[in-house]
Amino acid sequence: MDPATIIGVILGFGGVFGAMVMEGGNPAAIISPPALVLIFVGTFGAAMASNTLPGTIGAIKWLIYGLTAKKPDVEGVVEPLVKMAERARREGLLALEGEMEAVEDPFMRRGLQMAVDGTDPDDLYEILMAEVKSKKTSGAAGASFWTDAGGYSPTIGIIGTVVGLIHVLENLSHPDKLGHLIAGAFVATLWGVLSANVMFLPFGKRIKAVITSEATRMELIIDGVLAIQAGANPRVVATKLHSKMTSPGPPAAAKDAA
Repeated sequence: MDPATIIGVILGFGGVFGAMVMEGGNPAAIISPPALVLIFVGTFGAAMASNTLPGTIGAIKWLIYGLTAKKPDVEGVVEPLVKMAERARREGLLALEGEMEAVEDPFMRRGLQMAVDGTDPDDLYEILMAEVKSKKTSGAAGASFWTDAGGYSPTIGIIGTVVGLIHVLENLSHPDKLGHLIAGAFVATLWGVLSANVMFLPFGKRIKAVITSEATRMELIIDGVLAIQAGANPRVVATKLHSKMTSPGPPAAAKDAA
């Protein structure tokens, strides 16, 4: 599990509450149950209204998956594929039949099994890529739900502020209450903007990042399986897969220069 999003959310809220303390304010002043109910229930309802029930359930599942999924081991794809290429090159493609149980990745296992079964390379590519595209589409829908929620929550926060100001106008005859009521009215706007930029929009981005990483890993597996099926040299397979891998850091030359 990559904790970046959870740490980021904690830092985001910590920055807001820390700034309030530094300015001499009381963080408890923005813990308003009515505002929290309005923002989180109202925003979820708006996002749900723009989706379908299965889509909403899928978005919740994607959020859980995105926050708890292990970081895709893209590097770990190369070694088993190269070993398979070496054996297929030495003993023939059918020799891989006995290696299937040792392959932990189900997607890689399916691809290798189809290759061993003699599936046409074009058909193999289309079948496996269809699975990749399906996963991308499903993940994009889940990410869109939370991105939409990030667009709705600031507006719902403004609605909460308007409702609060109406309550202020109802109490103009009680000047001693106005300061507290006005401050409370703007809490909804604060939570609307805060939840959008610290929670909902980052959640959508997180799901997209997880899907992109997994799709990259799956596409590398497809390239490796097709190379094995074609009888490519294991060194060529390794070089081809490494050349398609993306690195999170700067190029080596840039590192040296730094």
